[in-house]
Amino acid sequence: MRANIIFKIVFFALLSLLFCFSCSSDDITDEKKIDQEVVEDENVSPVPVEVVYPIRGATGEVLDYDQDLSKDGLVLINEATYDRVYLMQKDSAIIVHEWQLEYGLGNDVELLNNGQLLASLGVVSPEFSFGGFGGVIQILNPDSNVEWEYTLSNEKYLIHHDVEMLPNGNILAIVWNLKTRTELDEIGYLGNQEKIYTESIIEIDPNSSEIVWKWDSWNHIVQNVDASKSKYGLVNENPQLININYVDILRDDENPDGDIMHANGLDYDEDNDLIYLSVNNYSEIWVIDHSTTVGESETSSGGRYGKGGDLIYRFGNPNTYDNEGNRLFYNVHFPNILDEDVPGKGNILVFGNGNGGSEQSVVYEFNVPSQFNLQPNTDNELDVVWEYTREGLYAPRVSGAIRLDNGNTLITSGTFGVIEVTDAKQVVWEFQGDGFYWRTYHYNFDATAISFLTE
Repeated sequence: MRANIIFKIVFFALLSLLFCFSCSSDDITDEKKIDQEVVEDENVSPVPVEVVYPIRGATGEVLDYDQDLSKDGLVLINEATYDRVYLMQKDSAIIVHEWQLEYGLGNDVELLNNGQLLASLGVVSPEFSFGGFGGVIQILNPDSNVEWEYTLSNEKYLIHHDVEMLPNGNILAIVWNLKTRTELDEIGYLGNQEKIYTESIIEIDPNSSEIVWKWDSWNHIVQNVDASKSKYGLVNENPQLININYVDILRDDENPDGDIMHANGLDYDEDNDLIYLSVNNYSEIWVIDHSTTVGESETSSGGRYGKGGDLIYRFGNPNTYDNEGNRLFYNVHFPNILDEDVPGKGNILVFGNGNGGSEQSVVYEFNVPSQFNLQPNTDNELDVVWEYTREGLYAPRVSGAIRLDNGNTLITSGTFGVIEVTDAKQVVWEFQGDGFYWRTYHYNFDATAISFLTE
């Protein structure tokens, strides 16, 4: 009995010692762990997560992104294939905002400073149409509700391609104008079509939905085939006028489908009150005086430049008026005057599609002279101060380029996607999409328009 008691005492004593040792060991271990965690927090930097490209997004892939050299911001994508307009993050191709459109894209859509969207959209059943047809202009709120709408689509007139909001809130739009066989015969037009469609530009006041200004190419025509008809004159002696019988070598048919000019883009130069119009089937840029009255725009006098609605300047294809100089454009899109907040202020970017033999697209930056002096039988082509192309850059239609405030250039290649290049022509961001792209626009994170979308 005594031996049994002694055994129990010894057993419990040993058990107590073992328990104390275990507790002491745990305390020491925990203290060491805490000390190690403190040391790690204080002295060891976190390992950055490496982003590996390409990254797949909802509508395409970011092939490459140099965060140090690329401009931070969001890209507004006009995707014509699926009639989508959305803002996309550059690093991940994540869509952060998308608008729901009532109609298909008539091409241009851009974000205004107040967060609204200005859109050229295509009516459902136009009386006639060519590529880039529209018919309706809308201003949409961030929630896609329509704030304002204007329609011009009938058998004689059709809005198309591009729209531009002026500083006064009015809107410029390009319009096709029907000309009948009788009208064509009266001026000595050589084509066999029963109808053709020339170009005009209208200015709409959204407050009243009235046209408050208009320029019509028909008032500034020249032809040199029949002296008995109106509009007769020597083409090479009248560079300010438009040769109605010009047929480009890019046209397979000498009698095209009636869309003989096919203007596709416009931009407004606020400092000089000028409009730049890209005319695809003439492969050139026309410069038009916006300061004229409606009456003066129909004539060859008046306005700030004293020439009425005649062309103040033109460049890109001197063949259109039998002039000297080298042709640069073989189809052309998006004349883009550089604003004061970007490098190259006052210059102009133009996307040369490069159709024909080269099949090589080129983005050109031209120096715009302080005064235009369009002369006959003289090389009137502008000086190229920067250009960009690369192997495989070829978009036969649409496309364009904009300059960012850090000096980079954002290039939309309609059949590929978007690339951003530095002034030294280094690619710092590249997005290859699944669709067909009219244009893209860049918005900084601190842009006023973006703040309206994130409220």
